[in-house]
Amino acid sequence: MVASKKTVRAPKRAAAPAAAAVAAAPAEVPAHVDLGVRLKQRRLEAGLTLAALAERAGFGKAYLSRIESGQKVPPIGSLARIASVLGIEAASLLTDNTHAQQSWRGVSLVRHADKRPTVMGGSAFGYDYFALTDATTDRALQPFLFTFPDKVDKFVFFEHEGEEMMHVLTGRVEWQVGVDKFILEPGDTLHFDARIPHRGHALAGPATALVVIYSPVGYHPNLA
Repeated sequence: MVASKKTVRAPKRAAAPAAAAVAAAPAEVPAHVDLGVRLKQRRLEAGLTLAALAERAGFGKAYLSRIESGQKVPPIGSLARIASVLGIEAASLLTDNTHAQQSWRGVSLVRHADKRPTVMGGSAFGYDYFALTDATTDRALQPFLFTFPDKVDKFVFFEHEGEEMMHVLTGRVEWQVGVDKFILEPGDTLHFDARIPHRGHALAGPATALVVIYSPVGYHPNLA
């Protein structure tokens, strides 16, 4: 008679949680949330209540509150109106320009590899945008890169102080200024008074454009 052989198996070890093996990377804060934080800070520095800023900019208090809390993504036109009341540039609300203020010597260089916080507003008002320069304090010229989707709310128009210039880089864009509509292709440039209601969208696929907003330094709207 042959004795049976019994195999004893070692108990399985529980797998270590993935979080213990690899440290979790910190979550990136969306650009529009940072924008809201900066907006609230600048509003408080100006000594304005939420209601006062909303009234002077021509918006509802609830709308402005949602922008500050990161629940609402503002288009650049709305941001420009808010910024003009505060006496600052819209672009200064998109980036942390503390270093730029200290290092500004008449020149601003942003390398192609430098990270630019992008405000994703395509589903809300028709385009995504980010500032192309760090020189955003007391500068009359404010350049942005816009990316247009192929659809936009037919009731959405924008208007703000200053002038605006658009140079299409890729794709085709239908841009409306007042009652006039323009079909823009790569290399086309449109310059218009930003106080005239305007809007646009891409045709047959995504499109990108360099958009420059010009507001004279020291301009302040009549708040009377």
